[in-house]
Amino acid sequence: MEPQPQPEEKVQRRQVLVWELAGILMIVLAGAALHFLFAWTDYWRPAAIIAGVNESTWEHFKIGFWPMLIWALIEYPFLRKITRNYWGAKCAALLVLPLVIAVLFYTYTAITGHHYLIADVIIFVIAVIAGQAVSYKLLTAEEIGRRWLKGLAVALIAIMVVVYSLLSYYPPRNFLFEHPDTGEYGILESYEGHGHEEDHVD
Repeated sequence: MEPQPQPEEKVQRRQVLVWELAGILMIVLAGAALHFLFAWTDYWRPAAIIAGVNESTWEHFKIGFWPMLIWALIEYPFLRKITRNYWGAKCAALLVLPLVIAVLFYTYTAITGHHYLIADVIIFVIAVIAGQAVSYKLLTAEEIGRRWLKGLAVALIAIMVVVYSLLSYYPPRNFLFEHPDTGEYGILESYEGHGHEEDHVD
């Protein structure tokens, strides 16, 4: 039998759970805001670092990545002394989010032949929940004591920051980066008729 957590540990786990649940709400709301931010700034190019610039799968990864990373930084001072594997947990969450989005999105669109706004929103929420659940599980698990793993997690997060910052400006010609309506990549030539002010359902 697994040893039962001590009362103090139970309290700490509840604190971690509250933070991770609050994170779901904040990440979803912030992601929704980032979806429209580029249009709200009148397509100001520097905003493309964090804002979604088209309806490609990659841009939906990005509007989840930045809120999740920022929430991890907000949580850190409050949770670092009562959790284990902090940066490993957050790195795992940041990797799970795009994986879940990609698997669910391409599965349902392969079946239906179309994408639907409500389905895309639900998938985004599920991906955030999955990321936060993985984070909670690792934060409250036994400590993974190898220092190089923490260094690897931090290095991977740093790489993700660079990649998410640059690839809207320099997108690869890959299906993940393709705007579904125009076949363009990255920042569009024109947003007239298909900007982020409106989302059209096929």
